[in-house]
Amino acid sequence: MSSPVPPRRPIDIVRDELRQLVTIKPSDRPWQMPFAAALANGLPLFVGAYFGHLEYGLISSLGGLAFLYLPDTPMAHRMVSLMAAAFGMIACYALGVMSHLVPASMTPVLTFIAILVTMVCRFYRVGVPGSLFFIMAAAIGAYTPGDVMELPLKVGLLTMGSLLACLIAFFYSLFILSRRAPRPVEPLPPATFDFVIFDSLVIGLAVGLSLAAAQLLQLDNAYWVPVSCLAVIQGMSLRAVWDKQVQRLLGTAIGLGVSWLLLSLPLDAWRIAAVITALAFIVETAVVRHYGFAAIFITPLTLLLAEAGKVGQIDPGVLIKARFIDTLLGCALGLAGGVCLHTPRIREALSRPLRRLFNARPT
Repeated sequence: MSSPVPPRRPIDIVRDELRQLVTIKPSDRPWQMPFAAALANGLPLFVGAYFGHLEYGLISSLGGLAFLYLPDTPMAHRMVSLMAAAFGMIACYALGVMSHLVPASMTPVLTFIAILVTMVCRFYRVGVPGSLFFIMAAAIGAYTPGDVMELPLKVGLLTMGSLLACLIAFFYSLFILSRRAPRPVEPLPPATFDFVIFDSLVIGLAVGLSLAAAQLLQLDNAYWVPVSCLAVIQGMSLRAVWDKQVQRLLGTAIGLGVSWLLLSLPLDAWRIAAVITALAFIVETAVVRHYGFAAIFITPLTLLLAEAGKVGQIDPGVLIKARFIDTLLGCALGLAGGVCLHTPRIREALSRPLRRLFNARPT
């Protein structure tokens, strides 16, 4: 009979947590990829600054995030995949903007988007960042002020940003494929009920509940609550969910200090475009190596993408306080959703009635 495993000492737990925080992962990502991603984000901003409409450039820059879904596969596959991702970004943003016109619909619409997009990403095995930026586009769109007559303009601007991302990705692919062999396209594994349907329902409901909680607490521009929730709950294990929450909270706390310094500077449209471009390059260089370090720069990047129009018009401390509260609430609900996903007893209790409803077998 094997002897029972002794409980871990608190000092060992602390050491393990610190080890997880300082571990830097190796990466073979070429520097040209972060450069192209930064160009897809930054070029619309410089165009907007040139014509005196930075707010238009910010919407197009959001569409440029589609570039991050470019896979390392042969040219035909990677461009089709990227154009599909661009269409998804456009559709999600359009639904988000339309939900702004009927505030009561924001939570149901975002919940529906989160469930559907997560199902699609899991069915087609879309890698990191998964459904994150689709939900982010929808959430920012839902909190973008405007009336119904501005809807075509906003969707058109984001479409132009996504198309620019596809163009940049094409030329980047021509360059990188001449130096690196593409990864072969692997056949999709069989779709399972638990991975595609059950997980997507839990993730989508957690995202929707996080937005509902933000609205119940009357948080202003609470688009970052569902985004933080999704970023945490997407971990493939409870340990991964916990690590992401800790790294995101610490990275965000430091990143808010960086944001305060940047927002305290005399930023005009050209400087905002340059700062966002530089931050995008740093984030895409660092995120594959250490998520917590990247979160330091993700915070000011997303803050400027969504709130650059308010720079100089509002106290930076107000924006920073709101972002920290949003992150804290989103991470807490993301962790709760992760517990539901990765605790066998809870998972079984939740999935049993769903299997009966869909007449699905356990997987």
